[in-house]
Amino acid sequence: MEDLSRDIYDIYAEYEDEGKPSTPPCRLPSPTKNYVLNINVGGKAYKISSRVAARYPKTRIGRLATYTDHNRKLDLCDDYVVQNNEYFFDRDPDVFHNIFTFYRTGVLWIKDELCPRNYLEEINYWGVRIKNTKRCCRISFEERHDELNEQLKVQQELQEEVEMEENDELFDNMAMGQVRKALWHLIEKPFSSVTAKLVAVASSFFVLVSLVAMSLNTVEEMQNTSPAGQQSGKTYGEYVESVCIAFFTVEYLLRLVSTPDLKRFTRSMLNAVDLLAILPQCLQMGLEFFESKENWVLDSDIQTVGQVGKVGQVLRIVRLMRIFRILKLARHSTGLRAFGFTLRQCYQQVGCLFLFITMGIFTFSAMVYTVEHDVHQTNFTSIPHSWWWAAVSISTVGYGDMFPETHLGRLFAFACISFGIILNGMPISILYNKFSDYYAKLKANEYTSSIRNRGKVRFARRAARKITECCRGTPTSQEPLCSSSKTHRI
Repeated sequence: MEDLSRDIYDIYAEYEDEGKPSTPPCRLPSPTKNYVLNINVGGKAYKISSRVAARYPKTRIGRLATYTDHNRKLDLCDDYVVQNNEYFFDRDPDVFHNIFTFYRTGVLWIKDELCPRNYLEEINYWGVRIKNTKRCCRISFEERHDELNEQLKVQQELQEEVEMEENDELFDNMAMGQVRKALWHLIEKPFSSVTAKLVAVASSFFVLVSLVAMSLNTVEEMQNTSPAGQQSGKTYGEYVESVCIAFFTVEYLLRLVSTPDLKRFTRSMLNAVDLLAILPQCLQMGLEFFESKENWVLDSDIQTVGQVGKVGQVLRIVRLMRIFRILKLARHSTGLRAFGFTLRQCYQQVGCLFLFITMGIFTFSAMVYTVEHDVHQTNFTSIPHSWWWAAVSISTVGYGDMFPETHLGRLFAFACISFGIILNGMPISILYNKFSDYYAKLKANEYTSSIRNRGKVRFARRAARKITECCRGTPTSQEPLCSSSKTHRI
């Protein structure tokens, strides 16, 4: 029975030993006379000739026909009826109909309406392999099997993203578990209470305010400048940014302190984005302090001035990193989360797209340079200089700062633009279909979670009850929070 214990979901494992020389199999005893096997599968009776079943001795029915020991036969079935000499199997009769056809014809047929994983489980039980199917059925089955595995993988990853939010049992055995659970619900579950909803709204508000303040800091009219025209002191927008970063820092620390699973917290992309929104401001403050200190202590030292200049360049890069705080909106935006999830799942398609773009850039830049480098005052002075032209042509942007002047160069330019149109249109349908699928699944998970949490809060019902109490002047009877618990009295 060792052949029946393979990985039932690995359809390609059947072809691993086909190219190897087969060892002579042990000879199994064949039935001396042709008798009929009475098979009952899920209540449906079948009759199979023992000689027909013995043609496939590695299958379960084949072993049933070739074994002479009655105890070994009973190990193969779920029950045995002595009166009818019938072997009973508690399996799916619809799938066994295909197995029965396989013993008659030697070909295993596959129905499209059957679940691929259930079908593999059933045929693995009977000892029949996918390699016994025709090529047409096998191609269709492999496609549906791969599609199902991909959907299960996506569903598992989506479930892992919401598992930490829903698993409240982890707080039971933790130090200060109830306090940390309350903090976790306050930060991560907006619909758990009115306060949690206000915290979520405040988080999105501070993100937008910080982005607006960062943008306004670049406006010259809003900067503090000295009479010499140099910037001096901080602007009001920078103070606003500091307040927003303080809020983000407190929010991140509360998540870090209250998380029930620290490893999963560190692996979360959303938490990495939160940390990325905080670090640039901290680095900027440190570099500004270092720059002002060096400039104050050794103002006349030329080497120190050079170091301060390098620090200033690093400071500009750090300030540019502040734009990544816009990614914090992904925590409260299902569309951004679905977009990131799509890129993470379609990294192979995106990688192939960039590979084709790179190949096109190298190919067409070399072709145009070959025919254009002899033209007077041409911009195609080398292949690296031609990369920019090839990149903007493949992307169909075409800035017009570089263009071929020869007829052959223009022909190559037309080929480059046509290649870019075809290349850019290929992955659009794949990415869009996956994005819409992931977006729908994320919305479904969020809707289920919000409905489950809203059942504990009932904002509208509480508000209506408060209004009724204010109008009547007397408290009303307490309504049950769940609609399912209402009782009707006559």
